[in-house]
Amino acid sequence: MLRNIFSNWLFVFPISHLCFRETYFQSVAFFVKHIALLITHNSTLLDFAGPLEVFTKAIDKAGPVYQTHIVSLEETNQIRTSSGMHITCEHNYATFHQSIDTLIIAGLPKDLPTNIHPAAIAWIQQQAPQIRRICSVCSGAFILAEAGLLNGKKATTHWSLCERLAAAYPAISVDVAPIFVRDGNVYTSAGITTGMDLALALLEEDMGKRFALEIARQMVLFLKRPGNQAQYSTVLAAQAIDHAPVREAVDWIMENLQTEITVEELAEKVLMSPRNFARVFVKEMNITPVKFMEKMRVEAACRSLTEQHLTQEEIAVACGFKNGENMRRVFLKVFDVTPSEYRKRFQTAL
Repeated sequence: MLRNIFSNWLFVFPISHLCFRETYFQSVAFFVKHIALLITHNSTLLDFAGPLEVFTKAIDKAGPVYQTHIVSLEETNQIRTSSGMHITCEHNYATFHQSIDTLIIAGLPKDLPTNIHPAAIAWIQQQAPQIRRICSVCSGAFILAEAGLLNGKKATTHWSLCERLAAAYPAISVDVAPIFVRDGNVYTSAGITTGMDLALALLEEDMGKRFALEIARQMVLFLKRPGNQAQYSTVLAAQAIDHAPVREAVDWIMENLQTEITVEELAEKVLMSPRNFARVFVKEMNITPVKFMEKMRVEAACRSLTEQHLTQEEIAVACGFKNGENMRRVFLKVFDVTPSEYRKRFQTAL
């Protein structure tokens, strides 16, 4: 308890106000926060290298306020990442005995981490009660889920894996939209680069917004990225539809976004009853026809905002929002930013 009191005080007191900063931090090395980044064979390099760099920059700026550790979830310390780079870890989970402040688990790009050795899962479960913050990046959420640490909590992972996470672990409330989710002391982030967004948020908790913003500027990152991962979940999956009536309806929607149309009218176009059409559409697309139409309008508006010279009012009408105000409300709901902010952040050369 005493350690936690002094540790929390250390991060509230402005670093810039400390005299003889380097000597001071050496004298309180006992209160340094240890960040453990867990990796396994085929872990995505950026999942842990991104957060590692954020905390390293913080150490460069403020002194040894953190100590980072790359820890293997295998019996060996030698890890081959998904990109082919070999990493020699400081420890594996069985030999790592440092008290952990923040645990960050990296994910894998292809095969989900469902084959983690039970002893490694048990080690995570044993460590969890003593850890201040438990985090995952991308499919690392599946490791937390396997350890039971997401049961009854809100969580996210890469948008393409959210449905699979929800199906495999029904006790988790999975949200596809956020860049990262915090529920209590457990944090889950979306795909790959969002590990850096999460690390900056953790840094802001510890060191304050101004400090975190300076680190974000050094790394040419947003302290808080505009929008959410819904903007990356495109309709590419629709191209793989086998059910002809649903594929026909999707094609018609995408060619007529500016047109008002009801589910009943869509069903009539593909010669199905409205009830059966809606049921089959959800089965094939994992989304209702109404939500799909809204999503297609949003994605079309995103492309127009970043690639065309049209005014927002013109884009709103062309994409079926009727007017700019309606489009603004939808953007705030989906991305948590206005169309103007979206255009400013993501526009290409206009």
